[in-house]
Amino acid sequence: MLDKRLYHHLASWLGQWPAGRALYVVGSERRTRPGWDGRVNPVVGIGAPGGAVLSVPPSRVEAVRALAAFPVGDLLAKLPAAVGYDGWHAYRAVFRYSLAPAPLPEAGEWVSADDPVLPPWLRPFGGQVLIARDADGGYLAGVGIKRHDRYGRELAVGTEPAARGQGLARRLVAQAARRVLDEGLVPTYVHDVQNAASARVAEAAGFADRGWKAYGLFEE
Repeated sequence: MLDKRLYHHLASWLGQWPAGRALYVVGSERRTRPGWDGRVNPVVGIGAPGGAVLSVPPSRVEAVRALAAFPVGDLLAKLPAAVGYDGWHAYRAVFRYSLAPAPLPEAGEWVSADDPVLPPWLRPFGGQVLIARDADGGYLAGVGIKRHDRYGRELAVGTEPAARGQGLARRLVAQAARRVLDEGLVPTYVHDVQNAASARVAEAAGFADRGWKAYGLFEE
């Protein structure tokens, strides 16, 4: 049985869940409004073993549904034009969630996203972010939280090159996931299918690969 927090997150974020078929295209006004980082994301999709939901602007539903008969690779290649974003690129990533993060020791502290020690990539997350520091208080690694809706929180982690290989990323992700669950929400984790290092972090932190995928667009 699907956890109710995950169910409500996907239904809210996408506009429909579960898929009910191999591919279900749903129109959602959320795809026309700014997301967690203030930018519009015209396509958000999640695929589970039983089917996938693609959430697109309501005005683009029919154009995207017309692609349903294509193989996934061809569909993704045609998707940007179908939603009016020619020149952008569609991606397929690994989507994970955790209801039982690994019991790893805590590695960081929660600080404001405007803390001067933070690197630029962490600042857009807003609110609080989780960071690990060195003995002198310098930044080593951090986790930002993408606040997609009132049910789900996507975790993003980064480690400074000199601090890699110490297990900081997995400990921070597990620590952040425990906080999200304590708040009654579901933590998720998305990474490129080719990113073996990120996959190892996710597995070690308690985010199993259940064969789920995430879909979206990016602008180079």
